Amino acid sequence: MNKKIAKQLRQRKQKIQNRLNKKSVQGAAGPMLNPGNIHYEIADRSNGTLYGGMGAVQKLVKRLDLDAAINKRLHIFKIHNPYYESDHVLNIAYNILCNGECLEDIERLRNDEAYLDAVNAIRIPDPTTAGDFCRRFDAGHVEALQDAVNEVRLKVWNQQEPEFFNEAIIDADGTIAETTGECKEGMDLSYKGVWGYHPLVISLANTNEPLFLANRSGNSKSSDRAAGYLDKAVTLCRQGGFKKIRLRGDTDFSQTGYLDGWDNSGVKFVFGYMAMGNLVNIAEFLPETAWESLVRPAKYEVKTAPRQKPENVKERIVKEREYKNIRLQSEQVAEFSYQPNKCKQSYRMIVLRKNLSVEKGENVLFDDIRYFFYISNDRKATKADIVRHANKRCNQENLIEQLKNGVNAMRMPVDTLTSNWAYMVMASLAWNLKAWFALSLPATGRWQEKRRRQKNKVLRMEFKTFRNYLIMVPCQIVRTGRKLLFRLLGWNKYLEILLRAVNIFSRPLRC
Repeated sequence: MNKKIAKQLRQRKQKIQNRLNKKSVQGAAGPMLNPGNIHYEIADRSNGTLYGGMGAVQKLVKRLDLDAAINKRLHIFKIHNPYYESDHVLNIAYNILCNGECLEDIERLRNDEAYLDAVNAIRIPDPTTAGDFCRRFDAGHVEALQDAVNEVRLKVWNQQEPEFFNEAIIDADGTIAETTGECKEGMDLSYKGVWGYHPLVISLANTNEPLFLANRSGNSKSSDRAAGYLDKAVTLCRQGGFKKIRLRGDTDFSQTGYLDGWDNSGVKFVFGYMAMGNLVNIAEFLPETAWESLVRPAKYEVKTAPRQKPENVKERIVKEREYKNIRLQSEQVAEFSYQPNKCKQSYRMIVLRKNLSVEKGENVLFDDIRYFFYISNDRKATKADIVRHANKRCNQENLIEQLKNGVNAMRMPVDTLTSNWAYMVMASLAWNLKAWFALSLPATGRWQEKRRRQKNKVLRMEFKTFRNYLIMVPCQIVRTGRKLLFRLLGWNKYLEILLRAVNIFSRPLRC
């Protein structure tokens, strides 16, 4: 960033801070929200857009050769008239980055001249053409598209610091994607009694990137086809250069027929395990000396003086109305060796014992003991560490929530299982672009600590926050000479990151 732009950013920041200073509004004559003397007019020559951050996204796409990778692997059309496969894929991803929630929102961007200039396009596909593109996919095409995205992902990983490759943690989970349609092929009634589909999400916990997505019928098991995609994720992470790999999943993913294979290939795993009768019996007959207290670390460290907690309104209402209430009293962990029927060797079975009290009003009705089981081939970690590590998998629920309601990738807008799968993969590319935006910011140089914090902040952002601060940046689009100039019209606290990203994305990718 040059000195002139840095000075302008400081001036913009100081200007808004002066306006927000309480001393500047002392003795105001009336309310703050004053309509004033408002007039509208149409600019003759200049064009403006709300999505100034799309210039940085375009630079990122070109730097990674994402469009070339898509066109190389994905072959849908015999003739490109006029759109290529990458045009359609990026059109759907860009629609979501630009506040679109469904295919119909593409029409808004299609008629925005400033947006078309911002992405340097004469025109973009309309919503019906985008829907038709999704319907042209078969399963092989969807896998080819995911392979193209993962080919680019390896380029992004290759730019990371050495400690990034210490261990890859791969999470697996399924989720119900409800649909109100009645004629959608592949939809079915789920175990929750909801009509829809049951997508599978395989993600990298280190960066919250979805590595593989699979759409399945609504009545499928969570673990259906999971082992194959976990193997693909392991292969991908090994190609990326990770030294160690660990798999995580809930009880549905402890597929005992595959545990020996993963163990023999050097892959660590921690899976929840069904609390079957024989396991509960073993846990109940363990000597009391086998149990250790589980101490949960504090969620965060209080940096100032601790404050008094407010009244727990829920707790008070539950007691007053004498509802049944289950309270956790203590937790203990133990372990024993266990060999599942489909395995040729035994593994560590970690058991978590929760001591619960069932209350009604002020009275304790009875104590309840419940057992939770985790199977693992990690021989070095402590019992408590394995339980804590398994519990951290809950962060994948946040990723699924973002894919569902932030990116809206699981809206299932088309009419078949495969076409909705294709849309889901293309829409999730918007989330991947957010992750790659962050991962492509190097944390080196004089300000490396500050840059590392900025990088991590963007990587962990919710999609809505990323879009509001780094994509929805008002700017004027000016074509001058051989340049496409984005003239920023406002200021926010993340503009420094955006301008630094533009500068970095303009450089060739380091091999």
